[in-house]
Amino acid sequence: MRRKDREVTGRENIEAILKACKVCRIAMIAEGKPYVIPMNFGYEWDNNGLTLYFHSGLKGKKIDAMRADPHVCFEMDIEDGVIEGGDVACQYSYAFSSIIGEGCVQFAENNEQKRHGFDIIMQQLTGREGWTYSDAHLSVAEVFMVRADSLEASRKTPRN
Repeated sequence: MRRKDREVTGRENIEAILKACKVCRIAMIAEGKPYVIPMNFGYEWDNNGLTLYFHSGLKGKKIDAMRADPHVCFEMDIEDGVIEGGDVACQYSYAFSSIIGEGCVQFAENNEQKRHGFDIIMQQLTGREGWTYSDAHLSVAEVFMVRADSLEASRKTPRN
């Protein structure tokens, strides 16, 4: 990371950003071109590292792209507001916290893995637990995970 003054380090600080984010953008190559899509997500962070969870329909451009090449990038951020610069336009900016990284997609192989992934996603989205998912619903859904091979977190804070 070039701007060490903006780098966020330590799992507890990075996880605070993760918890506040509700949308993660996944970037891939689809049909020979860059393709990015915003998605709801959930995450687990254990001794093996950070794993992001997503869900989708069984078919479509992103599924085809990830099956063809499982390498993806991801980005998520929270907005902290405009940094005002008075009468000088180039003094204006925007405060934010963000996480970027890359990894490889793995698809859930059975309904037990899909249920686990949906539980993680719903916990992030709603803060609630105890969801149920019928086999019929799971049969028309894809759950996929991205184990983060690398990640960086940064924060641009308002001026005092």
